[in-house]
Amino acid sequence: SAIDAVLLTHAHLDHSGRLPLLVKHGFRGPIYTTTASRDLLFILLRDAAHLAQRESERINRRREPGEPLAHPLFDLRDVEDTLERVRPIRYDTRYTPLPGLSLRLRDAGHIMGSASLELVCREAGLERTLVFSGDVGPYDSPILLDPQPFPTADVVVMESTYGDREHRSREATLAEFGGIINAAAQSGGNIIIPAFAIGRSQELLYVLGKYFDRWQLSSWQIFLDSPMAIEASAVYWKHVDRHDEEARHFRESFGTMPALPNLTLCRTPEESIQINRHRSKALIIAGSGMCNGGRVLHHLQRNLDRPECHVMIVGFQAPGTLGRALVDGADEVRILGETIRVEAHIHTVGGFSAHGDQADLLKWYDSFDNRPTVCLVHGDKEPAKILQQRIRARGANAVIPQPGMRIDLETLP
Repeated sequence: SAIDAVLLTHAHLDHSGRLPLLVKHGFRGPIYTTTASRDLLFILLRDAAHLAQRESERINRRREPGEPLAHPLFDLRDVEDTLERVRPIRYDTRYTPLPGLSLRLRDAGHIMGSASLELVCREAGLERTLVFSGDVGPYDSPILLDPQPFPTADVVVMESTYGDREHRSREATLAEFGGIINAAAQSGGNIIIPAFAIGRSQELLYVLGKYFDRWQLSSWQIFLDSPMAIEASAVYWKHVDRHDEEARHFRESFGTMPALPNLTLCRTPEESIQINRHRSKALIIAGSGMCNGGRVLHHLQRNLDRPECHVMIVGFQAPGTLGRALVDGADEVRILGETIRVEAHIHTVGGFSAHGDQADLLKWYDSFDNRPTVCLVHGDKEPAKILQQRIRARGANAVIPQPGMRIDLETLP
């Protein structure tokens, strides 16, 4: 209740997922974000509440006598209360969320609706400019605009997720993608692509539409087996003003997203089960992206032990997940209580990350006319340290904040 307002950079759950808990604990202020992020929040937070409720019920069914009941962090009512507090605002427009604060959003190029935030703070005759990067996307990625710069700042709070590496080039990524499709066509198997519902699924569909003829996809059946990804795709295609020039031309030519005549959208469990009939030349995009739940488990269960099939890993796989086990070359895995031999070809296809790499992050930082102080957040220790060194080499002050650290804007050099 002591918090006046929330400024949300984008809808991904690692940024938005505890907003319902904040509201549950008494927050009654506005939540400012972009219109597209608002639309995605309606999908993501409701789904999160349903998943949390189901997980609590599962735990309670297995609890031992005397153990306390499990409760979700928040429920659907908390989500609806949260969504009522969302106030959509436009890019490149100045707002006054609180007295003495001027707010402006610019596109961060990460997912649809993602933004970097500029806050101009005025108090007692002093003025300081803070910029929060949010999650910065890669330059020249499909569909989305490139990250948009700000001219100057006093302090930049900047993400550092891939501050220690560079992604595989887009050209090499697409060449590998096409090669896997050709190999699967030759072997007569299916292709399973575990994909995140927001961002990755839409990019994959866009690429498949763009290279439909080159990759000879007309003989395939393509399935998007994720109700959330289907809803998110509609949001992506709705916000034409956030598309890059190529995506706008693509949309004008075909009118729908994507231009895939053989695409089947699977909303219901029954529609998902029907995919099992296809033993060859089925390309299945399904969640979850790290294979730690969702419909992709059923497709892996039925295809992993088939040497003619292929699995494309197109996103980060956290330690301890099924996806990470596949990337690390496990000979067998456990899926839904069953031990399955891994006979399918496992491909780790880089270049589809929604996060910019080190070169992208430095390009974004170099867009400032001055060399503002940088606070590096949202990254593991080593990537943050390496990015810190690169920024310091530019003559700037770069720090990795620790919990409780304060920065006095009045005494900034």
